[in-house]
Amino acid sequence: MNNRSVWELIFDGCNISFMLLLMFVTLYPFWYVLVASFSDPGWIAQTRGMIWWPHEFSLESYKAVFNNPIIITGYLNTLFVVIVGTSLNLIMTSLGAYALSRNNVMLKNLIMFMIVFTMFFNGGLIPNYLLVNGLGMLDTLWALIFPVAMSAFNLIIMRTAFQAVPVSLEETARLDGANDFTILMRVVLPLSLPVVAVMFLFYGVAHWNSWFNALIYMRDRGNYPLQLILREILISNSTDNMTANSGGNKLEVALTIKYATIIVATGPILILYPYLQRFFVKGVMVGAIKE
Repeated sequence: MNNRSVWELIFDGCNISFMLLLMFVTLYPFWYVLVASFSDPGWIAQTRGMIWWPHEFSLESYKAVFNNPIIITGYLNTLFVVIVGTSLNLIMTSLGAYALSRNNVMLKNLIMFMIVFTMFFNGGLIPNYLLVNGLGMLDTLWALIFPVAMSAFNLIIMRTAFQAVPVSLEETARLDGANDFTILMRVVLPLSLPVVAVMFLFYGVAHWNSWFNALIYMRDRGNYPLQLILREILISNSTDNMTANSGGNKLEVALTIKYATIIVATGPILILYPYLQRFFVKGVMVGAIKE
C-alpha cells in the first residue's frame, strides 16, 4: 500500500466510486418497486422522488395479485414451460454436443457448419408461425417448448466443454464395456457439471422471461405464461379484475398492484440466480470456443 503512488490511489478511488454509482443506478429501480409494492397505495400515488422504506406497510396488493386466478394460471404455465422446456433443452444439447465432440463422427464439420449457419440466417417469423400451425401446436404450451428445443450458441459452448474431457477416460470406459450413452451419462456429464449448470441457467432464464413467442402463438388466455400476463398488466393496464374488490381509489391500488406483479414475476428467478452464479464464470470458461 505504501509503495503505491498518489495517482494510483486516486485512480482506484475513482473506479470504486464509479462502480458504487453504477450499482446504485442498477439496484435502486428494483428496490423502489419492492418498497412501493408493500406501501399504502394512496401514499405512493402522491409521493414524488426517491423512497427508501415502505410507508404504512400493506400486503393488499399481493393479496389482490394472488387472488387473481389468471396469475396463478400463468405461474403454472410458466413452471411447466421452464421445467419441461429446460429438461428438453439439456437433453438435446447434451446429446448433440457429445456427438459433435467425438473425433470419429462422419461429416462433423459439415453438420457444425449447418448449425452455426442458423445463428446468422433463419426463415423468419412467418415461416416459423406456419410451421407451428402446421404441426398443430398453435395455442398450446408445446409451441413455447419445441421450436426452441436447442440453442446453437449453447450447443457450441457445451461441445467445446466436452472436448476438454480426456480421451483416455473414454477409452478406459469402452474397455469396461460402456457404450456412448453410458460414457455421456457417467463420464462426460459428471466432469462437465459447471457448464451443465450454466446451460440450466441460460435455458431456464430464457424460458422464464420469454413472452414474445406466447404473444405470437397463444390466443387462449388460459395458456398465457406469467410474463405475457405481466406485459398485459403493465402495458394494457388490465387490473380491473384485481381492483374490483379493493377499497380506495382504483387507480392508486392498480399502481401498487403493478409493482407487486413485477416482484411476483421476477422474484423466483432472482432467488435462484445466486445459487447458479458461482458456476457461471467457470462454466463459460470451460466451454470457451477453442479450435
